[in-house]
Amino acid sequence: MLQNTVVVQNQVGLHARPATFFIQKANEFKSSIWIEKEDRRVNAKSLLGILSLGIVGGTTIKIIADGADEEEAVKGLVDLVDSGFAEDAR
Repeated sequence: MLQNTVVVQNQVGLHARPATFFIQKANEFKSSIWIEKEDRRVNAKSLLGILSLGIVGGTTIKIIADGADEEEAVKGLVDLVDSGFAEDAR
């Protein structure tokens, strides 16, 4: 199991469109992946789960992966969040 903490850079946070980009990226990996905000953890491949966290810009989240490609998964998702969901990051 591998995890990393990241601050959401874009102003709107992980809502609708950015959450969709995040899920698409998460689904590229075989590992189980979760997002944790404060004391809540949700499946990073679930739109409803991510939206239920109410993640806004400036929020610190933890990305956790467990599986064969966990290192690549965490790095790829942290890079995506760090980019502010820029077009070239996908």
